[in-house]
Amino acid sequence: MEVDLLAISPEAEKIIEQAGRTCYMSFEKIGASSASEFIQRLIKMGHDSPLEHASATFRIRGCSRAMTHQLVRHRLMSISQQSQRYVSEEQFDYVVPEKIAKEDLEDYHNDMKTIQAMYVKWQERGLKREDARFVLPNACCSEIVVTANFREWRHIIKLRASKKAQWEIRNFANIALKILKEKAPACFADMNQEELY
Repeated sequence: MEVDLLAISPEAEKIIEQAGRTCYMSFEKIGASSASEFIQRLIKMGHDSPLEHASATFRIRGCSRAMTHQLVRHRLMSISQQSQRYVSEEQFDYVVPEKIAKEDLEDYHNDMKTIQAMYVKWQERGLKREDARFVLPNACCSEIVVTANFREWRHIIKLRASKKAQWEIRNFANIALKILKEKAPACFADMNQEELY
């Protein structure tokens, strides 16, 4: 899986501080390093709405449709995903589950080849891609671009970086958290991978 940060609100922490200070009319407390402490205080108080004024956009490649189906359940996002209706899947790439036994790998790869052949067979019988795709597996690789505000990213990461989450989306959530902690540390400083993972 490849995860690229495509965009992030410029000066995100300053925007969030401005929004939060509007709630308290405390602009006189804005200083060179006031944003970090103020944002962390907002988070501790549970006053998360100012975090909605900053957002981040990620492109995720080489992930399974199973993973993207989990991700798109978070509705407070903008999503653009590779279409199986318009993009040919004759030679689709696929994700191999982490826990698959080495002695079962050949069978797994053979099953994927069988499914590729089924997809082609149904197209040759006259089905359009939009109907031939019904035989495709959740393992089929996809590409997706997702934009969410920081409050929603915190929510997604909290749920999806958990030990209870499926391994593939957990990997994505941990990568996203690492990137967001680098770009907007005050907004994600309280989220530790060790605690979530």
